[in-house]
Amino acid sequence: MTDENPLLKQAISLSGDPDAIRKFYADWAETYDVDLLQTIGYVGPRIAAEALVKRLPKTALVLDAGCGTGLVGSELISRNSALTIDGIDLTPAMLEYSRSRGTYRNLSQADMMGSLSGIDDNIYDGIVSAGVFTNGHVGPEGIDELLRIAKPGAPIVLTVRDSAWEADGFKATVEQLEQDGKTRTLEITHCPYHTKEDVYCELVVLEVV
Repeated sequence: MTDENPLLKQAISLSGDPDAIRKFYADWAETYDVDLLQTIGYVGPRIAAEALVKRLPKTALVLDAGCGTGLVGSELISRNSALTIDGIDLTPAMLEYSRSRGTYRNLSQADMMGSLSGIDDNIYDGIVSAGVFTNGHVGPEGIDELLRIAKPGAPIVLTVRDSAWEADGFKATVEQLEQDGKTRTLEITHCPYHTKEDVYCELVVLEVV
């Protein structure tokens, strides 16, 4: 295993400041895919897409929440070309890379730490979010809006970096959502996240009640 990539170290130290996050990813957008896929062996998009697709009907409307450069969208379409995918992200520069892939129906800028006011209630058949719920980015409070915009029975697939899982309150939030009758927890699996580094995540699959 190699030492953790310095850009990743910087990313998880951003403290959730949307302006800092937006600038950081705008500066990183051009080399993001190479740095993640080739340098650190990032598999979040693949494992998240696999977990979602197997729980969806053939035709479904999906939201890629925090779509970045569109890695998850490509993984979804490679598994089911009949899916319709929307994407949201905080950083316009990243959205431009997603747009260039041609895999998304709609792409829009949004801050997942706030209200997703431009999206109606109960419209998505499934939601996926890879690499977003992590240190210095979106906290567990961001899950509430995903529940609002997902249809009852819809699967929501999240990767949560293991260093944030308990420390940032994700574990407690997922447990509380189930206790409150808002979700059913279908899966929580401890998975390799950066295969060329000693970094793991929790692959979390919730069903909206």
